[in-house]
Amino acid sequence: MKVRLGYACISETVEGTASSTYTFTNYKIEHNMEKLEKIIHSNLFHLKELFIYNMKNNIHFFRITSNLIPLATKKEVEFDYFTPYKKEYEELALLIKESNMRVDFHPSEYCILNSTRREVIENSIEILKYHYNLLKYLKIKDPILVLHVGSREFGKEKALSRFIHTFQKLPKEIKEVIAIENDDKSYNIEDCLYLSSKIGTPLVLDYHHHLCNPTVKSLEELLPKVIDTWKDKKYIPKMHFSSPKSKQKKEFRSHHDYIHSDDFISFLELLKKVDSDIDIMIEAKRKDEAMFRLIRELKYKTNILFLDDTTFML
Repeated sequence: MKVRLGYACISETVEGTASSTYTFTNYKIEHNMEKLEKIIHSNLFHLKELFIYNMKNNIHFFRITSNLIPLATKKEVEFDYFTPYKKEYEELALLIKESNMRVDFHPSEYCILNSTRREVIENSIEILKYHYNLLKYLKIKDPILVLHVGSREFGKEKALSRFIHTFQKLPKEIKEVIAIENDDKSYNIEDCLYLSSKIGTPLVLDYHHHLCNPTVKSLEELLPKVIDTWKDKKYIPKMHFSSPKSKQKKEFRSHHDYIHSDDFISFLELLKKVDSDIDIMIEAKRKDEAMFRLIRELKYKTNILFLDDTTFML
């Protein structure tokens, strides 16, 4: 089985950011569309730099920031974020195609499909439409938007029912790109497997969240079921891995700067039993630096066969 490692949004190596923002508060004061356009051009330029860096370092898996186009989900600020930037999108799409890089998005915690407030649901749908548009503009061939289940107001059973109800009302093309992820407080892997069985979405397993919010059944027992949720998509299953900042309870949920390699190696031993190619997103605060430090430790501590800078066989 083949494993590819990736990182999220920001590089510790590449200067600049694709996440520059223009707050709605400032926009209401300034109404400066020229400033907004300049920020968008800058973000798209720096995303291109990240793609080039990834290609040169054989990084095949990357999460694009949700902040790429500031104010795109604000109904009060309607503007075309495709036509003026068509050339940039085409260049980015070509780099994705040439490198065969897997890219996806993880909408923010404000995307809550099972909220009890209508305005939150409406805003969440706008957030999904925005992300779907970016998937389309970038011509991503295996499109995925990773979502947490969200609220547990009025109890988990009712909250899951609300999620299913809202999900079924989404446009077909958006439903087809959603994957759900277990979280660190409310919805564990078994909850998400139940939800996946009801709405047909794949499940992104987050190992750190599982440590924070474990299940009765062992992870070893649940892993084959997690992999099975991806079969209809015919995509390589993806997972998230991070290490706790501290073993102390108040900091256990926070991400460490780096990855505890011994824990990662133990996780790989579990993955060997499912015998499926897997893409693993490294969610450490030091981003690509943490990923490459983990790779160096894997090469030192194991006999894993690396196929290139970030890909290895188990």
